[in-house]
Amino acid sequence: MQVGFIGTGTMGNPMSRCLLDAGHQLTVHDVRREATTNLCEMGATWADSPRAVAEASQVVFSSLPGPVEFQQVVLHPDTGILSGLERNSTYIDTTTNSPTIFREVAAQCREAGIRIMDAPVSGRPPEMTIMVGGDKAVFEEHRALFDDIARNVFYVGETGAACVAKLVTQYMGYCNHITALEGMIMGAKAGIDLDILASIVPVSAGASRAFNGVPSNVFTGDFTSNGTLNIIAKDLGLACELARDVAAPAHMGMIAEDVYHRAQTQGMGQMGFHAAVQILEQMAGVELRTKPKS
Repeated sequence: MQVGFIGTGTMGNPMSRCLLDAGHQLTVHDVRREATTNLCEMGATWADSPRAVAEASQVVFSSLPGPVEFQQVVLHPDTGILSGLERNSTYIDTTTNSPTIFREVAAQCREAGIRIMDAPVSGRPPEMTIMVGGDKAVFEEHRALFDDIARNVFYVGETGAACVAKLVTQYMGYCNHITALEGMIMGAKAGIDLDILASIVPVSAGASRAFNGVPSNVFTGDFTSNGTLNIIAKDLGLACELARDVAAPAHMGMIAEDVYHRAQTQGMGQMGFHAAVQILEQMAGVELRTKPKS
């Protein structure tokens, strides 16, 4: 199949590799051409704009930083996807996106005869999870493509439903992250051994996926993990915006959002999201660092 991929960074690049490995003819574009170098070496074709990708493809994927970039890539009158896709072709966006903005853009795509699905992802290809929203018949038609890039594939519902599902999971994960850090700081302030506490947490009521990176990233001061703090702050902000839109409580989200925002103002945005611990450490007057085990 002739497939296009726009945005070949941290997530888009491995997804593109999966599509190439599955035998698809791939056309790629990224604002940083060097982000496509390995894909072109594997057989992908470079295109100089999203529109050029669309013109060469039956199905176009995108993986973008956020709603602003999504709107630009789709709707730009000269270089956008919408100006290049033929009627009845398909566009699949994997961006962690605003449901409201996605639905607005989707309406314009449908008016132009383009089939569109929101398909945000979690984890890393090919073991990742993908959530899909849109017409169910269109989803079923493209199920094999989703299986090429993800182990866990969920059809969530109509347009925008997958955007909601992704924001809910991001909200849970990164609010839990701040809670886990606060708990460890509590233990440190009370004077107990952090390594012992870290061994207890995974086999107790405190167990959570959000805690898993604390020993390897926080105890060591290694803030270079996947997922920059800027991206996490953006996702959590979108989740809190969704909560306001649907009149749902988001008390923990407001607290976590404040911590990530403070970290951004102190220049930590391009660091791994675990760097947010430094804000809590400053407030508590203690650091969560341990000596390397001999």
